[in-house]
Amino acid sequence: MNATPREIRANILRISHGSGHGHIPTCFSVIESLCAVYSTMRHDPQKPEWTGRDRFVLSKGHAALGYYAVMSAFDYFPIEDVHTFGAFDSNFGCHADRLKVPGVEVSTGSLGHGIGVAAGMALAAKIARSDTRVYTLIGDGESNEGSVWEAIMVAVNGGLDNLTVIYDANGSQGRCLPIPNPAERFAAFGCDVAEVDGHDIDAMKTALQEKGGKPRVVVAKTVKGWGARTLSENFHEWHRRSPNAEELRNLLEEVDAWAV
Repeated sequence: MNATPREIRANILRISHGSGHGHIPTCFSVIESLCAVYSTMRHDPQKPEWTGRDRFVLSKGHAALGYYAVMSAFDYFPIEDVHTFGAFDSNFGCHADRLKVPGVEVSTGSLGHGIGVAAGMALAAKIARSDTRVYTLIGDGESNEGSVWEAIMVAVNGGLDNLTVIYDANGSQGRCLPIPNPAERFAAFGCDVAEVDGHDIDAMKTALQEKGGKPRVVVAKTVKGWGARTLSENFHEWHRRSPNAEELRNLLEEVDAWAV
């Protein structure tokens, strides 16, 4: 990894400022989860199509800018390339496109769909007798979609112990239809569940490496906007905002001063 989570967050802020695009708070909540996944799974940034790789699906498509910044930190492409984010004819759209960005397995955007594709990938690996593991990151907001729970039922029924779901419990749905006890719900569906601090990379890596003979769900307890006080305390206001020059300076100072 060629950048720290703090540096990744600073890159996200600069890119969002320059592009006028990006869901910054939701990107900030998943940085450590993404770093943990890419530190755990088998992949080769120099050979993104390597057949022996594990697969990762970002079901939570609004966090695309955070995804790109982390993939750059793992040497898939230079961070300078990502500065075209959201521009006309850019490969780096506001939702990731598997035909344009090396290493992106699935084009996501319609929330609630990525987990279904991930379950299908895991099932295909089982049928092929492959040891491929599939990881997917879903949001607590998209988990209001019935397709999420249908995919979980398919995974449990199919014995997909090669599927790991990271549930970003960042409280996005606090003003809508919250899921207050996600670990209990996933366990009730028949999953092997762990609940950890989603901003602790080592704890996340440990949880991702454990296998229990069932589909694995890691409930990552996170804070939307984690890493900058202004964002974490006002994440509704910053849901779809990019910082102006003064705000960028202030947010970069907050990121630099953050305790972790």
